[in-house]
Amino acid sequence: MDITDLKSTIENAWEDRSLLAASKTKDCINIIVDLLDKGLLRVAEPLENGEWQVNEWIKKAVILYFPLKQMKSIEVGPFEYYDKVPLKEHYEELGVRVVPPAVVRYGSFIERGAVLMPSYVNIGAHVGSGTMVDTWATVGSCAQIGQGVHLSGGVGIGGVLEPVQAAPVIIEDHAFIGSRCIVVEGCHVGAEAVLGAGTVLTGSTKIVDVTGSEPIITKGYVPPRSVVIPGTITKKFPAGEFGTSCALIIGKRKESTDRKTSLNECLRDFDVAV
Repeated sequence: MDITDLKSTIENAWEDRSLLAASKTKDCINIIVDLLDKGLLRVAEPLENGEWQVNEWIKKAVILYFPLKQMKSIEVGPFEYYDKVPLKEHYEELGVRVVPPAVVRYGSFIERGAVLMPSYVNIGAHVGSGTMVDTWATVGSCAQIGQGVHLSGGVGIGGVLEPVQAAPVIIEDHAFIGSRCIVVEGCHVGAEAVLGAGTVLTGSTKIVDVTGSEPIITKGYVPPRSVVIPGTITKKFPAGEFGTSCALIIGKRKESTDRKTSLNECLRDFDVAV
């Protein structure tokens, strides 16, 4: 089946779930998940103009994949799992270093040269070459992680399957995401940006650029090479004014800074203690 046929089959099955019983539909869904696993399809992909296109029909295929699968035991050495989705295999052939007990679900793509410490990568995710997914970091369903990214220990990258029109989290090339950061609800972190430890980005988090004479407030997007730390912003409530969490853009990563510099070194450029 070509892409047009795959897409139309998925759209039809999405509207009429009885079609899941048809062999053509089952084959189509399995083909799409296999193409995701090989990196030949992506839930979201960069365009030449720098924008990202979300392929909702592929997300629909991932959602429809679950009803087709049956629960079964999965044994991995001394470990046992009980799930519908099989685990990814053949890491040596793929050229990916995976440290036990890292878990990667089938249907996610890990590019050659990536390193996974004990961590978790969910179905539909895309992880680029040279990226380090550090200890206890999680890459949620359909998240898009670029090349040369460092997801530090305990980072939580949110997943998204439903609603299908929701955008996945996107972390572009060579970004550095500090320990215990949380990036969810379709937030987009630009190339070479640095998030200081503990920064939380949700769809409603105010991102405040404090580098000029007046604050500039946005949501959902961190521009390339921005250096971001956790902050607070005052908000009025019936009971009074209180500080609520936000993210502060305090500067830009210097052109002279090595892409693999440590988070501490980058933040010290701005006299920020970590």
